[in-house]
Amino acid sequence: MNAIDYFKLQSKNLHRDFKTQTPLIDKTIGSFQYEYTPKYFQIYDIISDFDIDEENFTLMNAQHVIANIAGFDKWSTLIKVSASELELAKLLFEHQDKIDLMSWNLYIANAQSMNEEELDAEIQVEIFKQVVVEDNIFDMEIDSYLIKDDY
Repeated sequence: MNAIDYFKLQSKNLHRDFKTQTPLIDKTIGSFQYEYTPKYFQIYDIISDFDIDEENFTLMNAQHVIANIAGFDKWSTLIKVSASELELAKLLFEHQDKIDLMSWNLYIANAQSMNEEELDAEIQVEIFKQVVVEDNIFDMEIDSYLIKDDY
């Protein structure tokens, strides 16, 4: 599956998880709250971190959230980047429990500073595969937006 199709699937999965929404009446404050039975994402974390309007969540909203998690400002940016940038974003998305985007960017900035040259996305993909996927040198356990049992 190519990276664009992967991110489209993630958007659809996030939207599917929101469709599991069941209203609950909070009698203490006299308003609705929602309960979810998500299969793919930690919905409550996403609602909180991305200030989601639970009553009007569309597939376009899901695409925007997925683009943000992948490190892009919006969906239209995600779909226009190079294949290498998409592959790196996919790796970061899949391994978000091992390293967060900020830590990765700091690691790359350090490497670029030490080498006194900019590392393009293609080189970053190879570095990521080595230091995160194969060796996991960061030894981090980070909360992930993904429910890992399904991935």
